[in-house]
Amino acid sequence: MTENTEQTFDEPRKERSPGAKFLLVLLTGFLLTIPLFATWLLVYDRQSQSETAQQSIVTGWGGEQVFAGPKLVLPYTTRVQETVEQNGKTVTRTNTVQRELFLAPETIKMDTTLNTQVKSRAIYEVVVYDTNITGAANFALPDDLDRYGVSLEDIDFTRAELRFGLSDARGLAGDNTVSINDEASVLQPGKGLGETGNSGFFAWVDASALADGQIDTKFDVRFKGNQGVTIAPHAGQTEWTVQSAWPHPSFSGSFLPESRTISADGFKAKYVITNLALGASLLSTDQGTQVSPVRADQVSYYGPGNSGVSASATVNLIQPVDLYGQVDRATKYGFLIIGFTFVAFLLFDLIAGVRISSVQYILVGAALVLFFVLLLAFAEIIGFALAFIAASAATIGLITAYSASVLSSWRRASLVGGLLAGLYGAIYILLSLEAYSLLIGSLLIFAALAGVMFVTRRLDWSSSLRKNGMTT
Repeated sequence: MTENTEQTFDEPRKERSPGAKFLLVLLTGFLLTIPLFATWLLVYDRQSQSETAQQSIVTGWGGEQVFAGPKLVLPYTTRVQETVEQNGKTVTRTNTVQRELFLAPETIKMDTTLNTQVKSRAIYEVVVYDTNITGAANFALPDDLDRYGVSLEDIDFTRAELRFGLSDARGLAGDNTVSINDEASVLQPGKGLGETGNSGFFAWVDASALADGQIDTKFDVRFKGNQGVTIAPHAGQTEWTVQSAWPHPSFSGSFLPESRTISADGFKAKYVITNLALGASLLSTDQGTQVSPVRADQVSYYGPGNSGVSASATVNLIQPVDLYGQVDRATKYGFLIIGFTFVAFLLFDLIAGVRISSVQYILVGAALVLFFVLLLAFAEIIGFALAFIAASAATIGLITAYSASVLSSWRRASLVGGLLAGLYGAIYILLSLEAYSLLIGSLLIFAALAGVMFVTRRLDWSSSLRKNGMTT
C-alpha cells in the first residue's frame, strides 16, 4: 500500500518594497486626517459653547454697547404733491405732512471711564464694565437752511426732542442727567436713534433759541455693558477720551485714536473725528444707519464706496490669551507632527530593518491626535501654556515607551522622543511668533525634506528587502 505523505515548509513571507511601504504610511497618515479634522470641529464646538456661556453670564447686565448722539430732532411741516385717478380723471393734490429733521451738534466732547470686572461661571469668564459718559455739545442751524427745502416758519421748535441712542437700554442706570442751556431736563424712555436701532432715550426740548442762536447741552449717562463699547460719531467735530484700568484694549472700527497710552495700569485713548472725515451733513431727514459693534478680530471698512455702512469707533476689552484660537492654530500643525513622526518610523523600518506594522502606525497616530484633545481639555482649566506642557509631556512619554517595544531599543525610542520634544517646542514657538510662523514652518519642512532625501538617496524604492539586509 502506498502512503502519501505531505510535508509543509515554512516559506518566508514576502517583504514589501520600500516604495510600497512609503505609500502605505502615506495612506495611513491620510486616514488620520479624519480624526484630526474631528478634533478641529471639537475646538470650534467648545468655542461656540464658551460664547454661549459668556452671553448667559451677562444676561441682564448689558450687551456690547453702541452709544450715539445726542441729536436734536425738529418736527416740521412740508407740502407734498401726489397724482391720483378720480372719476376717470387725473387729479393732482397737495397734502401737508409732518416730518422730522435730525440735527447733529457742531461740536461734542465726551469723556468715558470704563470700570471693569471679570464675571465667571464654571470655567468660562467674560469682561464686563460699568461706565459714565459725560459730555457737552452745542447745536446751531446751518445758514443755508433753505437748501434743504425747509424754512424756519415750517419748524415747530416747541416740540423738539433731544435724543440719545444706546443699543441695549437694559444696561442704563437710574442716575442719568441732561441739562439744556443749564436747565435740567427730564429723560424719557424710547425714541432712540437709527444708529442704535431706535433704542435709547430722549428729553423734550423747547428749541426756540435755535431760530437766532444756539443750544448748549451737557449730559452724564451711566450704563453697563460687556467686552467693548462703540460710539457712532456724528458732529462737526467729535472728541472722545476713553480710559480704563484694564490693560488689554483693542481699538477697531472705522476710526482709530489719535493718541493712546497702554501700560500694566490700564490705557487711555483720545479720538478726534471731524465731519469732513464722516462725509455726512449735520442736518438730515435721515435718522441714520444702524451701527454694529466691531470685534477685535473683525475688519470694518467705512468709506465712499460703502455708503450703507455707518462710521464707528470701538474699544474692545479683550482677554490677554485666546486659548481657543491658540488651540485651533496648534491643531493646524497636526499634519506636521504626524508627518515627521511617521517619517522617523519609516526610516527605522527602511534603514535599520525594524519591521513596523500598519496597526502600530495607526496607534502612534492616534496618540498624536489625542494630544490636541488633551491640550484643549487642559487649556480650559489651567491655561494654554501649562496645558501645552502637560499634554506634550504625556504624549511624548506614551509614544516613547511604546516605541521602545516597537523598535526593540530604548536608544531608538529616545530618538523618537527627542524628535517629538523638538517638534512640540517648535510649534509652541510658532504659536508665539505669529508674524514669522509661515517662514519658520516652511524652513522646518524644507530641512526635514532635505534630511530624508539625504538619508534615502541610495535607497532602491522598487527593490524588496530581505530578512538580513537590503539587496542593492
